[in-house]
Amino acid sequence: MNTKIQHTRIDAIYASVPEQEVFTADYPLFSPEEARSFTKNTGIHARRVAPDGVTCSDLCALAAEQLLLDMEIREEIDLLVFVSQSPDYFLPATAILLQERLGLKTDCMAFDVNLGCSGYVYGLQIVGQFIQSGAVRKALLLVGDKSTISTAFQDKSTYPLFGDAGTATLLSFSENATPWFVNTGSDGSGKESIIIEGGHSRNPYGTYSEELLDFNGNQHSRSHLHLDGLSVFNFALSHVPLSIEQALFLAQKSITEIDFLVLHQANGLITKSLARKLSLPMEKCLSSIEQFGNTSSASIPLTLAFHGSELGSRQNLSLMLSGFGVGFSWASVFFTIDFPTTKLLTYA
Repeated sequence: MNTKIQHTRIDAIYASVPEQEVFTADYPLFSPEEARSFTKNTGIHARRVAPDGVTCSDLCALAAEQLLLDMEIREEIDLLVFVSQSPDYFLPATAILLQERLGLKTDCMAFDVNLGCSGYVYGLQIVGQFIQSGAVRKALLLVGDKSTISTAFQDKSTYPLFGDAGTATLLSFSENATPWFVNTGSDGSGKESIIIEGGHSRNPYGTYSEELLDFNGNQHSRSHLHLDGLSVFNFALSHVPLSIEQALFLAQKSITEIDFLVLHQANGLITKSLARKLSLPMEKCLSSIEQFGNTSSASIPLTLAFHGSELGSRQNLSLMLSGFGVGFSWASVFFTIDFPTTKLLTYA
């Protein structure tokens, strides 16, 4: 689907990461050679891991609370959207809990969106459509995941890959905002490539064995994340360039007019391969995976916040954001903006 979003401005992007830093080289199931190979292929040197009892909503709440204090717009928020695959409960919706926790007005609409790696761009599109309709003047988009809770320690394909993060993006109506050009898509035939089979309606807890199963030397149960890395790699290389090209075609722009590309931080090899396929130099690809790992839906806004100190004064930046993954699903957006206010916080 191609969509044009108008009159919507990104005012601020705040991100929050846990204090605990875990290093790839310290993962005890890796030999020194395996650790070096993993770091070389994924780009991951370290990641942040939230402790027990700290949820994705806690990380998002810290980012959102600081943003609301800095911008002094708490009473003006009309919409709160929480995009995550790490909700606090099956029900109620985590967005409603965050509305109360952040002290937002009770006529603020709040709802959850269950999406992973493509979720930030999907969230921008959803919120943008509310804003351009005139129904919403200011909105909070809270995006993040606590992916580490879903990985098995014995699974070398997932456990050292994922980190935790939460983000808050402030969007507002602006008559003079430059338009956004969005391409989104989905293909459910890839559902088994990134999946947690157990624990919900299809396979409720208590109806299956929790024993660890062996998958090519990696062990996890049906309650843990299963990741087919080769399938995801092939999907990304076949779908993401087309999505980016569709967004650029809608904007009547070329790849050379992009100042920076911000991809979902799946792994370093995918980023390098996509840049090569797009004929885009790596210096135009913003990255945060070395420091934070794969942070699922949070990876794009976290990357923007991470680079905020170097880009904060830039105006009329042409940005392409592209998320892709679980589902399969994908979403790309191109826009030109003055770089928003950013802040990167540590949750202690």
